[in-house]
Amino acid sequence: MSRVLVIDDEEAICWGLRRVLEKEGLVVETASSAEQGLKLAKAARPDCIVLDVRLPGMDGLAASELFRQRLDEVPIIIMTAFGDLPTAVSAFSKGVFEYLTKPFDLQQMVSVIHRALRRPSKVKAEPLTALNATGETEELLGQSAAMQEVFKRIALVAPTDASVLITGESGTGKELVARAIHRHSLLAKEPFLPVNLAALSGTLIESELFGHTRGAFTGAEAARQGVLELAHNGTVLFDEAADIPTHVQVKLLRVLEQHEVTPVGDARARPARFRVLTATNRDLRKECAAGNFREDLYYRMAVFQIALPALRERPEDIPLLAERFAQRVQQRSKQSVRILPETIGELQRRAWPGNVRELRNAIEHGALIARGSAIAPEHLPEPTKRLETAGSSWSAQFEQGVRAWATEQLANGQTQLLYERFLELVEPPLLQAVLDHQHGNKAAAAELLGMHRATLRKKLQSPDAGE
Repeated sequence: MSRVLVIDDEEAICWGLRRVLEKEGLVVETASSAEQGLKLAKAARPDCIVLDVRLPGMDGLAASELFRQRLDEVPIIIMTAFGDLPTAVSAFSKGVFEYLTKPFDLQQMVSVIHRALRRPSKVKAEPLTALNATGETEELLGQSAAMQEVFKRIALVAPTDASVLITGESGTGKELVARAIHRHSLLAKEPFLPVNLAALSGTLIESELFGHTRGAFTGAEAARQGVLELAHNGTVLFDEAADIPTHVQVKLLRVLEQHEVTPVGDARARPARFRVLTATNRDLRKECAAGNFREDLYYRMAVFQIALPALRERPEDIPLLAERFAQRVQQRSKQSVRILPETIGELQRRAWPGNVRELRNAIEHGALIARGSAIAPEHLPEPTKRLETAGSSWSAQFEQGVRAWATEQLANGQTQLLYERFLELVEPPLLQAVLDHQHGNKAAAAELLGMHRATLRKKLQSPDAGE
């Protein structure tokens, strides 16, 4: 039988994993510290190690290096409740098999462990070597599951040379993701050149990308290197890629396939080998289907994909982001910038069509109006309305409201009977709306709701529902 070593100082995690893994026919040993885990591994070699990052004494990332030195190819699964981009990058750089953030579903962990155990025993988990030569502060923030997945995917792809397609609404931070990929890559010391294709006119885009010779066109008084040639051995970000004109797509595909570029007005090709990162807020698959984007170019650009969530889909990250933006304003203004708790609640209730960029602007606006006092809800700018149909707008507002309510309840420790309290909140207005639609006919309303008439009558008689 395969042996699994679980190292975590939370007894509940060790107990839960032991119980579910033993049902899978695995032998499970647990330890509350890395030091204890190393002793257990020395006494009986495990086939898989599940290791928490934050431990008393030696931390999990440092311990993973010792396990690799002593046990070589044994797969290591890192888990953490405090995931961020540096932690994910550090974990994969040490050759871990998988990286999971807490809370996780036990069956998800079981699936990962079985996958690790099925890996051929002689396969060595090579560290993904990455550089961070710039020493820049990480700009991507988030504790939500959606952002943890983004961090994980950045850490996985950064040390490779794979082309990456970054998608997400305007203002979600697509360029920040691109810069993070470059910063943690083997090309970190080489050029990073972002090209906003939407900002270039149709007549200039070829010259900007491929360069031109003197006299190639009217106004070309001197030869000029294009972005793609300047990016040789570095990284290029094609921002707003859906706006690349069709005739330029043909030339760009040739550059990516042949690793050379030919300036406008020149017949000589020049070397241009670079990593391609692409960002867009549109669906390139749909653009391909509509004939606006070449399918072969799409597959060149979308070897690996990272989808950024909209801010309204992760309201639990808003307090963290708001505090970071307040700190920046404080550093610039040299005066105290605080945010009241009720202001955080208001921020979490908004839809944020402009996403993180709009939130940053709202905090800066609030700090200016507050003039040194704490930012209150009345100091915030008016909410921006989403430009969408009425139906989708109501759906988005409802989803946003539910997430904000749940986040507030959890933050205040009101976790008892959370689902029942949610139903008590939303069910009465739903029942009443359907009843009104059926002009008070309970039998018709019950049929429309898919429930028995007696059940509807009982629900309507509850204190929270109206007749």
